[in-house]
Amino acid sequence: MLSIDLMDETAALNNSDLQFVEKVLLHAAEAEEIQNAEVSVTFVTNDMIRGINKEYRGKDEPTDVISFAMEELGEGELEIVGSMAPRTLGDIIISLDRTREQAADYGHSFERELGFLAVHGFLHLLGYDHMNKEDEKKMFSRQEEILSSLGISRDHYERE
Repeated sequence: MLSIDLMDETAALNNSDLQFVEKVLLHAAEAEEIQNAEVSVTFVTNDMIRGINKEYRGKDEPTDVISFAMEELGEGELEIVGSMAPRTLGDIIISLDRTREQAADYGHSFERELGFLAVHGFLHLLGYDHMNKEDEKKMFSRQEEILSSLGISRDHYERE
């Protein structure tokens, strides 16, 4: 089971929004066969995510979602095996301002965009990426599979 720590730094979300994000992430974890793991999700403003984006990515602009994976096992790094403690997958930070802006830009609901960004950030924690066309296709199709299996449709949704 995935343990999810949700923190709304904006105080803008209601319980229904938080339960929706939890439902989407639990479903994504099940789809990816992730068990005994934990993740944190923090909801912030554009100003807050801009500062994080500048500090960690060198980009002085707001973005929609940033993920910080805790288990980036590179060559020569050891994986801890046999521990009873849950895996700490990492942190997902979502800008609610950008979520609202993009929902309007793409012509779908705030909830749809929030679900998309939560799954997008979660898949990044699992090692998915979109740095090239092949990886992008794999990641975005997986996102759509997960969202569609929850009945969250694309409607007028198009990503570049």
